[in-house]
Amino acid sequence: MPPTPDPRPVGDLPNAIGKTAARALSLNGITHLEQVAEHSTKELLAIHGVGPKAIAILGDALAAKGLAFEQP
Repeated sequence: MPPTPDPRPVGDLPNAIGKTAARALSLNGITHLEQVAEHSTKELLAIHGVGPKAIAILGDALAAKGLAFEQP
């Protein structure tokens, strides 16, 4: 089986989230931190391939830009 291609970089999402999370977010139309901020952590965790590690990294990246996850 050939290796899975690495889709990174995806927009301005941090590479540290990993290629699985980057691909999953991209397939769901999320390619920029501003789009991440439109979703709650619960919504993002419901996307197969996005886990707690990616959420923590995204949270730090959002905070660095003065953004935050959507509050339910």
